[in-house]
Amino acid sequence: MHTVIQWLLNTIGAMGYPGILLLMAMESSVFPVPSEFVMPPAGYLAFQSKMNMALVILCGTFGSLIGAYANYFVSHYLGRPLILKYGKYVLIPPDKFIRVEHFFLKHGEISTFIGRLLPVIRHLISIPAGVAGMNHFKFTLYTLLGAGIWCTILTLIGYAIGENQRLIVQYSHKALLWVVLFSAVLVALYVWRLRRRASKA
Repeated sequence: MHTVIQWLLNTIGAMGYPGILLLMAMESSVFPVPSEFVMPPAGYLAFQSKMNMALVILCGTFGSLIGAYANYFVSHYLGRPLILKYGKYVLIPPDKFIRVEHFFLKHGEISTFIGRLLPVIRHLISIPAGVAGMNHFKFTLYTLLGAGIWCTILTLIGYAIGENQRLIVQYSHKALLWVVLFSAVLVALYVWRLRRRASKA
């Protein structure tokens, strides 16, 4: 495992900020590049003063936005029928797509924000946004907010823990649990607000 971590550190160190941008763009689309293998090593390199933490987070966040827009434009211009027909080949089976789409049509903004925080969903959430033609300002804003939070958390874990893979995995899982709890609270408040509006109406 130490060899793997050293390889990641060497690779990200050699690729630099453009590498973080590229890898997180891939992670944000449909390519299997876990963000946990990108941002914590970059955070450790920031701890060693080999990289700047703010630039690491910015590159990770904007890389996520680039990947999200790749999915957005593909789904927007190629359309729903093509995704339903061929989506299964890129981990988007029709039943999953339809469920996400129906939910998104009613709750686009909060879906985009929370979707960026959660594994698996972050790869899919841009697709219904593209199909629905979500407003670019809102899509960009909520994508940057969600991706920025997650990239910051992972970078701080790498900065604080270093190259200890076991602890990185452990704390990444704990961070994910807190993010899920935060998302659940946010959704509960959102539902409460909707019901309150409906009762007033």
